[in-house]
Amino acid sequence: METLPLVDPAALEALTEDLGVPGMSLQFARDYAAMWGQRQARLRESVQQADLDAALDAVISLKVTSAMVGGSRLAYLAQALEAALREGDLQQAPTLLSLIVLHGQETMAELQRRYDLACP
Repeated sequence: METLPLVDPAALEALTEDLGVPGMSLQFARDYAAMWGQRQARLRESVQQADLDAALDAVISLKVTSAMVGGSRLAYLAQALEAALREGDLQQAPTLLSLIVLHGQETMAELQRRYDLACP
C-alpha cells in the first residue's frame, strides 16, 4: 500500500479527457477535497454504529471518487474496508478507518499542493 502514490496525476488527466471540458476535472478535485471532512465523518459514524448499509454506501463513494481524482492509496484502503465490511469483519474496520483518516488527510494536502486548490 505504501508504494501506491497519494495522488496519481494520470487519473485526473484521464478525467479531463473524458469530460472534455477544460477546468471541470480541477473543479471535481476541489469539490472532492472540500468534502473530505464530511466523507470521513459519515464513514466513521457509520462504522462506529455498526450500520453496515451506511458504512458500505460511504466507503464505496469514497473508493470511487478517490479513484477518479487519482487518490490511489485512499482508493485502495477504501476497497480494503469495503471488503472487510462485506465479510462482516467489524474488528478490522477501526484499523482500516484509522488508516483512511491518516492517508486521507495526506491525500487532501497533496491534492491542494499539486493542483493549488483553494478549499475552505
